[in-house]
Amino acid sequence: QVQLEESGGGLVQAGGSLRLSCTASGRTFSTLHMAWFRQAPGKEREFVAGINFSGAFTTYADSVKGRFTISRDNAKNMLYLQMNSLKSEDTAVYFCAANFGALYVSEDFYAYWGQGTQVTVSS
Repeated sequence: QVQLEESGGGLVQAGGSLRLSCTASGRTFSTLHMAWFRQAPGKEREFVAGINFSGAFTTYADSVKGRFTISRDNAKNMLYLQMNSLKSEDTAVYFCAANFGALYVSEDFYAYWGQGTQVTVSS
């Protein structure tokens, strides 16, 4: 069983930065592929960024490439999302997700989810 909990959301002005964190329970974190998704009001949940179990491979949605950085610390069971140059369209609830199999961009393949943390970017 894997439990995930996000933190670090909040209200920030456009152009500002936030760092989201995701704490994972259990001893299997270093074998999990991890991802961040987000869901804006009235929209479907979308892939933001993903990182493989070792941290050697990352992938990003085009909308955040060059502004967001995903990283992990396997010794601390932590996943991070550094968000810079935030825009109003980044406003959403951000979720971390975990999967044992492989790194996917589709939410359908992720078995474990956190409750989400709200990020609001004011223009």
